[in-house]
Amino acid sequence: MTADPIAQFEKKMIIRNIEMADIDQIIALQLICFPNMAPWKKVQLESHLRIFPEGQICVELDGEIIGSCSSLIVNFDDYLEQHTYSEITDKGFIRNHNPRGESLYGMEVMVHPDYRRMKIGRRLYEARKRLAEKLNLKSIIVGGRIPGYHKYSDKLTPREYAEEVLQQNIYDSVLTFQMMNGFTLKRILTNYLPDDDDSMSYASLLEWNNIDYKPSNNKIHYKLSFPVRICVVQYMMKKIDSFEEFATQCEHYVDVAADYKSDFVVFPENVTMQLLSFLDDDRSPSLAVRKLTTFTAEYVELFTELAVKYNVNIIGGSHFVERNNRIYNVGHLFRRDGTIEQQYKLHISPNERKWWGINGGDRLEVFDTDCGKISIQLSSDIEYPELSRAVAEAGAQLIFVPFCAEDRQTFLRVKYCAQARAVENQVFTVTSGTVGNLTHVDNVDIQYAQSGVYTPADSSFPRDGIAGECSENTETIIMVEVDMEILQRYRKSKDVLTFRDRRTDIYSLQIHS
Repeated sequence: MTADPIAQFEKKMIIRNIEMADIDQIIALQLICFPNMAPWKKVQLESHLRIFPEGQICVELDGEIIGSCSSLIVNFDDYLEQHTYSEITDKGFIRNHNPRGESLYGMEVMVHPDYRRMKIGRRLYEARKRLAEKLNLKSIIVGGRIPGYHKYSDKLTPREYAEEVLQQNIYDSVLTFQMMNGFTLKRILTNYLPDDDDSMSYASLLEWNNIDYKPSNNKIHYKLSFPVRICVVQYMMKKIDSFEEFATQCEHYVDVAADYKSDFVVFPENVTMQLLSFLDDDRSPSLAVRKLTTFTAEYVELFTELAVKYNVNIIGGSHFVERNNRIYNVGHLFRRDGTIEQQYKLHISPNERKWWGINGGDRLEVFDTDCGKISIQLSSDIEYPELSRAVAEAGAQLIFVPFCAEDRQTFLRVKYCAQARAVENQVFTVTSGTVGNLTHVDNVDIQYAQSGVYTPADSSFPRDGIAGECSENTETIIMVEVDMEILQRYRKSKDVLTFRDRRTDIYSLQIHS
């Protein structure tokens, strides 16, 4: 059979997600499309694909990428009306991507000049709309360039120019295109892209509304403009006679936290070790801990019910769990909507490994809550600065540190490192430790703690960087409010900015899992 004579005329156009192997082509395309503007750096594009691969889309024709668009999800109320491109894109790294946000924010659309009569841009915009519909997002928001404005700047204000474009008296290659794709003008942004000379640094903020959007009761709405109230429990380890007695003690603290309208209540690391005081297993500490794992279902059920009943997010300290015949120390987040998250302890101390046979986890998590993104770092994990830097880059603003320390030196390592992480990453850190003694349990000797809430060190925060601390070695709680809005403003201030001003041009951090 002879070859199909029309096959030679076929062109294969594919709309797909960008992959790591495409990065060099994307950078080359940017240099062609925006010759007077700095292109994405490879590390930024890698961050896009690692954090939100679905939002990075390209058009491929016969194996060549001829167009692309990049997006992230935001809760737009978290940003000022006059935001900049750098702020909304986290300097191009999109670590502020919010999977529970309501809007898809379009960072960029580009089409190779040789293919601009093939409706490539329209295809990319349609792909974005389909993504917004698939993810049930309320809208698509874009900060669009107005590249024709420099020709009229001596006669028209940016607002007047946009109105003339909307009336179709002036053609603007970007704004006119966005109008034709169903976007409406919301406002003019100033100093949006400082190096956009054609737009004279102005931009039009536009929005497309998803008419099929269905508000979800499960969607978390952030309240960054309000203080977040935290109840820190400094828990007494003492002999008990049953799981029910343990449950009663825990419910008491959750009840108190709820009475004070707390958003979080935080329990210490190894809080369920108290159960060993009535198990009477004398064979060895490792076998006793393995027996402790049999209470996992009861532990999870208890704290889930408490979180929902009292309408408070619970950092449930940590509990030993068994997975594939291995024992892990696991921190738990029990959200007040009934959902649960886990953070395995990553760095296991020699003592934990020797006496209990504990294994380290291999994944670092950042969790969404109705008060913003958080991280849980159990005890010694806070002593490794790379972990806190990684979660801060992923958007965490609260780092909870349940710990268990047997002496003052061990406790001070946790405290000083928690304070250092707050300063380095401009976040709040919260420590919660155990006190008292379990005289009936091997290798759970004495406890030493002074739990606290720590802040960055600057004039916006308490003078010594301590929002609140418990009395040492006493069973007690503290209630502390931290203001996420102040933290956001501080990160944008002109003072010492240890997080924003990192020299990412000479060093970077890579997480392998």
